[in-house]
Amino acid sequence: MSATVQDVMTADVVAVKQDASFKDIATMLGRHRVSAFPVIDDDGKVIGVVSEADLLPKEALVAGAGLQPGRLSVMLHHKEFSKAGGVTAADIMTRPAVTVTADEPVTSAARLMYSCKVKRLPVVDLDGHLVGIVSRADVLRVYARPDEEILADVRQAVILDEFLSDPARFTITVTSGVVTIAGHPETAESGHGIVSGIWHVEGVVSVRDLLTYPPVQHSPPGSGSLGPGPLF
Repeated sequence: MSATVQDVMTADVVAVKQDASFKDIATMLGRHRVSAFPVIDDDGKVIGVVSEADLLPKEALVAGAGLQPGRLSVMLHHKEFSKAGGVTAADIMTRPAVTVTADEPVTSAARLMYSCKVKRLPVVDLDGHLVGIVSRADVLRVYARPDEEILADVRQAVILDEFLSDPARFTITVTSGVVTIAGHPETAESGHGIVSGIWHVEGVVSVRDLLTYPPVQHSPPGSGSLGPGPLF
């Protein structure tokens, strides 16, 4: 049901070798109209990412050459000074690279991008070799899924297959990815499970729960077991 990184990633990815020059990297960023490249070693394994932000310290240092060293120290962190003096991808790249594998869910890639504040992730195989790249735009493509397909998945994959319930018990509509479900689940537990399952359907933006849940059955006083009595 859930899309994987392989479903949305770009397999034809441009990368730079670790010995690529600063000038070549700057030229390639402009030519390909991207803001970052994965950096690979001689075996094709991802060892870092080089971005426009990694190149900027050199320009900042040059532009600030007339400033007093104390002011420069405040403006530029020690690591940025090191990058400003770098001449190859290995010198200026950000390491280690935040990566994903092709079989991970798109939701995992989205969480990584959000938590690490990155715009794209290199996709690697189990040995760390570059196989693609996934961007924020790629991740968001799952929300372009047609409402009709989402509705079919909710009825078949969630209600019928996962919870073995009759879809006819429910009235379900999908509008712009928002699923509204009403009806009478057999138990409160199955109803909550169905709603939770709908959230995991690819392309679902939100779920409106209008289910009428059965009342919770309480045991009459004195009917429950109090456990074993005292031992004499």
